[in-house]
Amino acid sequence: MRSDIFHANNTAQQATQLGITLQHSRCVKACVNGEVLARQGVMIGYRGQFAFEAKSQGLGNLVKRFATGEGVPLMSCRGQGEVWFAHHSADCFLIDLDPGDSLSINGKHILVYEPTLGYDIQMVSGAGAFVGGGLFNCVFQGQGRLAITSHGQPIVIPVSQQQPVFADSDALIGWSSGLQTSIVRTQSVGSMLRGGSGEVAQVRFLGAGFVILQPSEFSFGPTTSR
Repeated sequence: MRSDIFHANNTAQQATQLGITLQHSRCVKACVNGEVLARQGVMIGYRGQFAFEAKSQGLGNLVKRFATGEGVPLMSCRGQGEVWFAHHSADCFLIDLDPGDSLSINGKHILVYEPTLGYDIQMVSGAGAFVGGGLFNCVFQGQGRLAITSHGQPIVIPVSQQQPVFADSDALIGWSSGLQTSIVRTQSVGSMLRGGSGEVAQVRFLGAGFVILQPSEFSFGPTTSR
């Protein structure tokens, strides 16, 4: 049988070491002897012996998730073998966290991560009175690898005290969690009365770090119902 689909770039090779890697730009492979944690519903295939179960997020994060609508509906992927993960054909990227690192990620962009990482749901500072998306993020800490998704090639924008960054909340993937955040309204009442510009307010970032944006305001939405 002959077809371009059988090209070596499309063929899953036997894993040579444990861990989370890119199968290709829109799919992540985890070679597991134990457990990885993934967003519910994003497993697309596996070989080996695995059990997939809903994962408790701890009482604190469970309460926050139901109160805020944010967080990650998690599943435990436990066993031995290889598992493939993908979500709506989104672009996939790997991030390695070291001890002392702290990364704030929108829960809708979490794909899979190693259990050596932990996260807490935190509110974006200054966003209490603002109505919109992306106001509660998952702050990851620890040492390990995290796979995230982006609708299109992401943009990483450096932030400094002298040069703050402003971002649409729907385009936000994440940021270095040490940044100061606030909400800035950029549309006048007169503009709103005339139909609006579509850009009511943005999240302002100040400090030393970076912001990760996707070139889209597309929302993947929840993988499963709550």
